[in-house]
Amino acid sequence: MVAPAETHAAYDSKIEGNVVFTKLDSAVNWMRKNSLWPMPMGLACCAIEMMASACSRYDLSRFGMEVMRFSPRQADVMIVAGTVTYKMALAVKRIWDQMPEPKWCIAMGACASSGGMYRSYAVLQGIDHLIPVDIYISGCPPRPEALMEGLMRLQRKIDGEHSVSEQKKELINDLS
Repeated sequence: MVAPAETHAAYDSKIEGNVVFTKLDSAVNWMRKNSLWPMPMGLACCAIEMMASACSRYDLSRFGMEVMRFSPRQADVMIVAGTVTYKMALAVKRIWDQMPEPKWCIAMGACASSGGMYRSYAVLQGIDHLIPVDIYISGCPPRPEALMEGLMRLQRKIDGEHSVSEQKKELINDLS
């Protein structure tokens, strides 16, 4: 009986292009920015333009944002589109609080950003008085292209954020 020849692990050129090295932050941010799930808070006429942005002409799906979630527990971007009245403000805040971290907010239109033309006792003069806003989209109402630009700006912002490892380091530093 012949003894089997020793097998040595050698460099395999077939797998050369199949190995990727990256940082954990980069991988997590890439996944987050390319799979944003908006929570639409359509409160007035801006909501029509927000709905139009999901149609085939503008096609948000090519940016990974076509999945509009009407459940706050499954969404990570709240798009506040339209006039926020004080009566509706508590509902917006409650839905914002139900969204899991990390979460972002887009104020779409003049009314959501600053109260618009309504200087009334019933209208909140900007959603940023209630929740933190990451991106402001101007216009009355803003076009679907403006919303797409705002979402792409949010993607660039997310790409530069520190995610898992930096947050752990900050937490450890805070505790010590």
